[in-house]
Amino acid sequence: MNVLFATAEFTPVVRVGGLAEAAAGLVRALRSSGVDVEVVLPDYGGVELSGQTEVHVEVPEWVGDVRVRRGAHPSVGDLTLVHVPGMDRPHPYVDAHGEGWADNDHRFMGFAAVVAALAASTGPDVMHLNDWHTAAALGMTHAPVPTVLTIHTLGYQGVTHRGWLDHLGHDAHRFAWYDGTNPLAGAIELADRVIAVSPNYASEIVTPEAGMGLHDRLAALGERLVGIRNGIDTALWDPETDPHIAQNYSRIDLAGRDVCKNALVEIAGWEPAPIPTVGVVSRLVEQKGIDLLLHAFRFLHTMPGRLAVLGAGSADLAGALADAAAASPDQIWFFDGYDETLAHQIFAGSDLFVMPSRFEPCGLAQMQAMTYGSIPVVTDVGGLHDTVVDADTDRSYGTGFVTPTVDAVGLVDALHRGVRAVRHAGRRGAIQKRGMSADWSWEIPAAHHRDVYAEISR
Repeated sequence: MNVLFATAEFTPVVRVGGLAEAAAGLVRALRSSGVDVEVVLPDYGGVELSGQTEVHVEVPEWVGDVRVRRGAHPSVGDLTLVHVPGMDRPHPYVDAHGEGWADNDHRFMGFAAVVAALAASTGPDVMHLNDWHTAAALGMTHAPVPTVLTIHTLGYQGVTHRGWLDHLGHDAHRFAWYDGTNPLAGAIELADRVIAVSPNYASEIVTPEAGMGLHDRLAALGERLVGIRNGIDTALWDPETDPHIAQNYSRIDLAGRDVCKNALVEIAGWEPAPIPTVGVVSRLVEQKGIDLLLHAFRFLHTMPGRLAVLGAGSADLAGALADAAAASPDQIWFFDGYDETLAHQIFAGSDLFVMPSRFEPCGLAQMQAMTYGSIPVVTDVGGLHDTVVDADTDRSYGTGFVTPTVDAVGLVDALHRGVRAVRHAGRRGAIQKRGMSADWSWEIPAAHHRDVYAEISR
């Protein structure tokens, strides 16, 4: 089977959020199982390919000058990079002030047009599109190619002005959105299958509360809407072999976690103390509930606990975290940005890992945390519901602590229950080993994707 897989992010070439890791993990698993996957990615600049060849594509004149190059990337393998006018930027989506580039609509509509042209010229068995950046390809595709659209998050839909409907062919009306154009809305109607990145998220997004205006279109899909949980790259996220952490360990022998916790305490500049460390690795956006975490932090010293945060995003949230760290340096440490090594060190060195998300299509960090023996404290939304079992509700199978309410009160309660559990060595160890024993790899999710591909390409 041959799959054309188009995405705006792909680890390690370009990473902003979970889309990059999910795309890379799925493709790696698909290729390992024998699926021939052509990864098509925007050419943001600075990426070298070996054995590079130029690919000619026929695109509409409005797209402008296009350069498509295909070759091998040292970490990714075969890769096709698409350059359209304005695509090369230091950040894929936003400027230095965190504002979206003014020409994002033209950049990604142009990218989608090239994806459609590649599908027409190569004739894949399946075209797999990811999020709004690629969605408009379904309005520009003239050849009948079976298509999967994965929704990694409904929070970003690429809504732009109505003029773009002129470039979306006879299906342009599918993309009409009030007085504008919505790439994601049109692709939802046109795709043969729509995949949400967890079963619970698939059930949430057909409701007005979580559908972000698209719930009616999603509900109308019926069995064409499928929920498949993401996985994580278990070769990269493995405490037994991880080169980034102070000492390797396993679920059989957790002794190395003490070394890793001491290393994290040292990084944070704290004095050694028998106090639970709570870790956070997150984008700093409203979705992730960082403001709720800041409210809950006021009560952390009473539990007691200390907070280590790694994140980048909103300047306001970053500033609030920096202020909190400056005011309480013995209780909170904050690193503004993303650092791969630090992320691994926080997973390995924290006792608890908190994700107070308002919505979470799947979430990868809670699975990474459990793999490293850091017990997750989460809200009961999206993929967090599918992956974390509350250890107080289910004493035999619990893997973390879940708050049913998305607010600071519920978060404080769940954190308090988590801190109480990690102080009890026997209970802490049982919860850790259950999370570390779970199969969070891409093997099973990739098999589900292959099933979907087979269904639509018959």
